[in-house]
Amino acid sequence: MKPNLREALKNEVIVGDGAMGTYLYHLGFPVGISYEEFNLLRPDVIGDVHRRYIRAGARLIETNTFSANYYKLSRFGLEEKVEEINRAAVRIAREAAGDEAYVAGAVGSIRGGKRANVTAQELGAYYEQQIATLLSEGVDALLFETFYDLREMRIALGKARHLTDLPVICQFAVDQVGRTLDGFAMPEAFGTLLREGADVLGFNCHSGPKGIMSVMAELNGPLDVPMSVFPNAGLADYVDGEYVYGATPEYFGENAAAFADLGARLIGGCCGTTPEHTAATAKALLGYAAPPLEKERQLPEARSSVTLNEPEAPETESGLSPGGGQVRRDRPSLVELAKERHTVIVELDPPRDLDIGKFMEGAAALKAAGVDALTLADNSLAVTRMSNMALGHLVQSELGLRPLIHIACRDRNLIGTQSHMMGFDALDIDHVLAVTGDPARFGDLPGASSVYDLTSFEIIRMIKQLNDGTSFSGKPLKQKAKFVVGAAFNPNVKHLHKAVERLEKKIASGADYIMTQPVYDPELIVAIKEATAHLDIPIFIGIMPLASGKNAAYLHNEVPGIQLPEEILKRMEGLQGPEGRKAGVEIAKELLDTAMEHFNGIYLMTPFMFYEMNVALVNYVKEKSKQGASHLSRST
Repeated sequence: MKPNLREALKNEVIVGDGAMGTYLYHLGFPVGISYEEFNLLRPDVIGDVHRRYIRAGARLIETNTFSANYYKLSRFGLEEKVEEINRAAVRIAREAAGDEAYVAGAVGSIRGGKRANVTAQELGAYYEQQIATLLSEGVDALLFETFYDLREMRIALGKARHLTDLPVICQFAVDQVGRTLDGFAMPEAFGTLLREGADVLGFNCHSGPKGIMSVMAELNGPLDVPMSVFPNAGLADYVDGEYVYGATPEYFGENAAAFADLGARLIGGCCGTTPEHTAATAKALLGYAAPPLEKERQLPEARSSVTLNEPEAPETESGLSPGGGQVRRDRPSLVELAKERHTVIVELDPPRDLDIGKFMEGAAALKAAGVDALTLADNSLAVTRMSNMALGHLVQSELGLRPLIHIACRDRNLIGTQSHMMGFDALDIDHVLAVTGDPARFGDLPGASSVYDLTSFEIIRMIKQLNDGTSFSGKPLKQKAKFVVGAAFNPNVKHLHKAVERLEKKIASGADYIMTQPVYDPELIVAIKEATAHLDIPIFIGIMPLASGKNAAYLHNEVPGIQLPEEILKRMEGLQGPEGRKAGVEIAKELLDTAMEHFNGIYLMTPFMFYEMNVALVNYVKEKSKQGASHLSRST
């Protein structure tokens, strides 16, 4: 009979198993399917993998349930089979283990470092369902693996401790800097988890043996609790259409005793490892005498606490935010200006060619008219244009005009997005608008990939994290960024209240101001004011003057998020050239009359580089504002 796992881990080193997913891929099963569904479809295959690891020397195996939660199974239409898949996994593992090995119920991170837009409440429900099912089949422990941030780990641990007193193993995936994605050093994260009921602390995935060992070294010696390590077999390489991992079984064996010397009491493998890696680890640890754990080693607790049912507030404003302090600004932000007076932003599209002459001419004319900021789209409608970062820098450095830069989720992965934002900070471009971005297949390069590593909610949160001096990966940035982040709002929908609910989520993610799609109906402007009266951030109402009848018909029928009233379509019908643009400016002035009555924020969009139209409208806003101020002065 096996000894109690909690006691065993205090007194000896236990060899864990290796990878399941990458090993199934190694055996010839394709990617892009749910390996967890194999618990139902191919239990023979899963059982065989477990037995291979046990024959190799593993004394603890994990259930094939890393992604067996409602959220991840829903991608395969399997969300109704969460309990069935988890129960089958435990039974398969238990049959394979017999009396030779412990069975740990594997629970993987749901967000997985991608900042999926899942609320804390949803995370709690998903974890509770999976954990309760694993426990119902009689696992010996729970193993939480590949977690990237402390916040999510605490939610999972809290659910586990509510349901069981079995051992809980908590493993983070971190790089060599040794910080969680939400910015906490490992001593802080571990100290918090120990106080909340974790039995074993450790690392898996993301790094090979040396990477994890360097993070363990930062802990300054063994802890007073067991640690676990499940490294990858090095970094993956893509060779001849296959993923290949370079760390050999022999290399794993060479590092096993070093891990044990640093306090590891459970040593296994993650991505790229095989039964051969397990065998090498077991051989290296044969006869190893585990030194006693440290006594009463105190670890610091995270600097501030988080309740497990907290709302999805932006992390830069929540109790979990590492650091803090005010964002430094050298001049009033657009948010501050819009609270005091009518504030005008004009959008001018970067050119589709290499000639910036007309663009800079338009920017200069708008500056002379008194616009408060020039906003530049990020390849809008998925049409390739010149870098808005480069042009924004020129506008600021040569004209002294504040640039407001759009950031689309479509074109850059997490690495590129953070790099892009760091570049903006270096150029002192601090106002940005976070947008999803139109799919690439509808643009001028339909074969291009649409990345979408982030949603608009996530990119807002992560940009605001830079203001705390913390990178997307959780590393300290030595100083804080100073971004003022806007969010897009489309009020041209059937159910305005649902659009406002989505807008509220963007504000909760950290948006500082709102910019709307073009609005062509005065009644809608009033409805927007009524529907958003409870919101405490500036809203810039979008108005784009129409250039011709054809332009009006195109916008109404072909551009997502834009609708024109029948009256305006009839007024513009058949008009073109200067006559069409004149009519478009007059319609825009009528809209401005209503917009300025209800909003301080005005967002003008320039059609076809006819910047003269918006120069006229900026002048109209300025003159109307002066008249309003003069009237107010006389009346008081």
